[in-house]
Amino acid sequence: MTVTGDPGERPKRDGRRPSRRRTGAAVAVLVVAAGLIALGRPHGPSSDPAETAAEPAHADASVPGIPVEVGADVCGVGWKGGKAGPQTFALWDNSSLGVEVYLQNVGTGKVYFDAEGIGVDVTRRFSAVIGPGHYRFYCLPADADGLPGPAVTVTGTEPGTTTAAMTPVTDADLFGPIKAYHAWVTSRFPTLLHQVRALDADLRSGDVAAAKRDWIAGHMTYETIGAAYDAFGDDNDAINAMPMTGSDPATDPGLGGFHKIEAQMWGGAKPSAVAPAAQALVHAVERLRADFKGERLNTIDIGLRSHEIMENAVQFVLNGTDDAGSGTSLATLDANLTGTLAAMKPIRSLLRTRDTELARTDRWIKRSQRLVRSYDHHGDWTPLTGLSVRQRELLNATISQTTELLSRVATITEPRGAPRQ
Repeated sequence: MTVTGDPGERPKRDGRRPSRRRTGAAVAVLVVAAGLIALGRPHGPSSDPAETAAEPAHADASVPGIPVEVGADVCGVGWKGGKAGPQTFALWDNSSLGVEVYLQNVGTGKVYFDAEGIGVDVTRRFSAVIGPGHYRFYCLPADADGLPGPAVTVTGTEPGTTTAAMTPVTDADLFGPIKAYHAWVTSRFPTLLHQVRALDADLRSGDVAAAKRDWIAGHMTYETIGAAYDAFGDDNDAINAMPMTGSDPATDPGLGGFHKIEAQMWGGAKPSAVAPAAQALVHAVERLRADFKGERLNTIDIGLRSHEIMENAVQFVLNGTDDAGSGTSLATLDANLTGTLAAMKPIRSLLRTRDTELARTDRWIKRSQRLVRSYDHHGDWTPLTGLSVRQRELLNATISQTTELLSRVATITEPRGAPRQ
C-alpha cells in the first residue's frame, strides 16, 4: 500500500469524513441487512406531464424496480404498498441534495435497508423481503431535516425468510455511551501526562534509551483515544501531527509533538536538541487535558470513530506513512486496536441487539491484535520493513478484514433524529 500527496501536504488523521448527512458524492453504501442489491445510473426526469402526474419521473428504464421519488421535499412517492415478499425499488433523488434513505416498518420502527449517498438526479436499486404490515421510506437529505414518507400497507402472508431488520439508534440512545467514553478518555490523561513528563526528564538527563521507551509508551497511550481526535482540534496537531509529505520531519519547522521527537531521537540528534520538542509536548498534553474537560463529543462520533480508527490505521499506519524513524508502526496498530475496543465498549449494549456480525467482528479484532503483538519482543517492535512478503500479506489481509467488519458498527450506531412532522 502507498499513500501519495502533493509536496507540502500534511496528512490528517482526524475529521476525515463528513459527520451526519452525506452529499451525493461517491459514498459507499453500507448494508445493514442481508439481501440488499444496489445499482446506480444517472438520469433526467420525464418530459411527459401525464407520466409525471401518474408516478415519479423515472427516465432510466434499465434500472428495475418500483419507481420511488426521494429527496428533501418528498419521500417515498410512488410506492403504494402491495403483497408481502420480495420488493425491489428504484429510488430516484429528485432534489438538489444527496440523500440517505431507509425503509422502515412503521409499527416496529425497524429498518430493512439503509441506502446511503444517493446522488442528485440518480436512480439506485434496492431490494428487501418484507412481511405484512405498515411501511414507509424515511429520507435524510444532506444538510436538511429528516423527512418521513407516507405509510403504505403490505398485505398477504409472512414469507418464509425476510430481510433481517434493525432497530435504529437515536441520539438519546447515545448520550450515556458518549458520557462514558468522555470519562474514559479523561481517565487516560494522567497516564499520558506521566509518560510524556518521563520522556522529557529522560532527555534532560541524557538517557536516550529510556527516552525512546517512554516515547513508545506515551505514543501508544495517545493512539488508544482515537475516537476523540475530532474534538481535540489544534491540541491534536500539537501532539500528534503527521509528518509533512516530502519533508524531513526532523527539521520541519511546522511539525511538533510525538513525530518531531521521534524523527530527532531515532535520527541521532543529541538529547539537548530534542528537549525543546519534549517540553512543548508536555505543555500540549497539559493544555489538552484542560481543554477537554468542557469539550462535547458528538453522538455520531463514537460509532463512526470505532470504524475510522482502523480505517485510518490502514491509510496511515499499515503502510508506514506515519513512521518518522522509530519503526514502531506495529505498536501504533496495537494501540489503535485497543482504542477500537475502548470506543466500542460503551455501545456494546446497542450492538448486541442490532449487529448480527458482532461476535465475528470481535474475533477478528482479537485475531488482529494477536498477530500484531507477535511482533512485540519485550518492547522491541519489529519494523514493517522487517516483515517478509508473506507476513505483510497476512497482516494487510487481517487488518483489512477487521476494518471492513467495523464499518457495520459505524452504520448501525449512526443516530437518526426524530421525524419531521
